[in-house]
Amino acid sequence: MTDTLTDTDVAFFRANGYLLPGRQLLTEERLARLELIFNEHLSAKGDKLSDELDTPHYRDARLLDFLLCDEVLDWIEPLIGPDIALWSSHFISKDPFTGRATPWHEDSAFWEGRFDTYDSIVTIWLALEEGSFKENGCMRVIPGSHLNGGFSDGYRPTDMTEQTFHAELSGVDESKAVSFELRRGEFSMHDGRIVHGARANTSATRRTGYTMRYFPSSVKMQDVPQNEGWKIWLARGRDLAGNDYANVPAGR
Repeated sequence: MTDTLTDTDVAFFRANGYLLPGRQLLTEERLARLELIFNEHLSAKGDKLSDELDTPHYRDARLLDFLLCDEVLDWIEPLIGPDIALWSSHFISKDPFTGRATPWHEDSAFWEGRFDTYDSIVTIWLALEEGSFKENGCMRVIPGSHLNGGFSDGYRPTDMTEQTFHAELSGVDESKAVSFELRRGEFSMHDGRIVHGARANTSATRRTGYTMRYFPSSVKMQDVPQNEGWKIWLARGRDLAGNDYANVPAGR
């Protein structure tokens, strides 16, 4: 087994909706390999912006070697149990001086109707390249805001030339925000319902992360138009909800 969370870590996550383990997620060799893959995707992005490289593992099976590995899943299991499904991944890169801000939001608010429950979806945010700091627009969260349910009122439209999403949650008390400053190779973990965002990158240093998002296989993906064409993988354990996976679970 690799390193994993303690009971104290799990209790902190339950209460606050996030965790900063302060550890390296991957070996240096594997981290460097992932960065090379990212840079290949960045070079081939075409007209997309650098923060729009969503679900790259659909197009590049090499990423499944990271998304489905014990190095990652051993951190996820204490939070959601031994039966784990891979929901999504995303390269998020904010270019120097021009990287857009990420408005305050709950991830779950953009997933409404896609699952039968939202209380156990966990994201790992892995810092690549130079790391993620206040100066280049690191993630910020509002501790404990996941306990509000993940579907807050008060979203308003944004200017997407300056923001990465079309809507922003208003009325957020930014004085409560915790900044996720991460050195290269370090990672954060957050609940899909927590209120979070990030300032624009106004520095000379690119900010790059790889998000890896998981949910318990007891959670059912709903048969709704928003899920059409979406691919999920059984990452560990058993299928408990009868979901359809891109990889076929044993015995099915």
